[in-house]
Amino acid sequence: MPLLKNSDPPQQCRWHGYHTTAELEQAAAQAILRAAQQAISQRGAFYIVLAGGTSPRRVYELLSKADTDWSAWHVYFGDERCLPPDHAERNSRMAALAWLDHVAIPPDQIHPIPAETGAEAAAQAYARIVEGIKIFDLVLLGLGEDGHTASLFPDHDWGNTPDAPAAITVFDSPKPPPQRVSLSAHRLRAAHQVMFLVTGVAKQQAVTGWRKGVRIPAAAITPANGVDVYIEAALLKS
Repeated sequence: MPLLKNSDPPQQCRWHGYHTTAELEQAAAQAILRAAQQAISQRGAFYIVLAGGTSPRRVYELLSKADTDWSAWHVYFGDERCLPPDHAERNSRMAALAWLDHVAIPPDQIHPIPAETGAEAAAQAYARIVEGIKIFDLVLLGLGEDGHTASLFPDHDWGNTPDAPAAITVFDSPKPPPQRVSLSAHRLRAAHQVMFLVTGVAKQQAVTGWRKGVRIPAAAITPANGVDVYIEAALLKS
């Protein structure tokens, strides 16, 4: 992969290393709750974008037991697989089972991507859904072994230009299923805070490249306030 070009917005990373995944998950859950408390105190609502994957799921399970003003939470998703709504591999289904079905967030404040309608229709619909939100309070993201985040994959369009649509289609995902919908890099970076959750030895190569400036999709998420990477400390030793 090529190095980041000088014309690309610089990404400022704050690396938070933890010795165990349990410590990382606890710290991430607490950070999410602090962000919610601050947003609700300042603006009366908390707009969060969720990630899929194993690490977020365990964080969501912790959040399901938290005490917060759930009525002020507004939940969105960074990406989704084009599968039926009740499919086990849907990000929205995972979040519902681990967390959202167990707390008192009003149902009309949870906004899954309608990916069951197909990538093109779902992307257009979700772009309209997020249109009225200028800046998210918190965006949660993961990191794939190939450096992908959300459904922004290497050698694909990441939607990182200023005129990129809010939601983009993926028809040939390198991971099944082939059709997906993702918020674009341009839309994901429009956030007060962006938090990556990174666990697992299989991510080592991606993390090493990221820290060396290799142009992976995760590096295209460049909010003005930088990004916080909650990561297993062992992955920072290379």
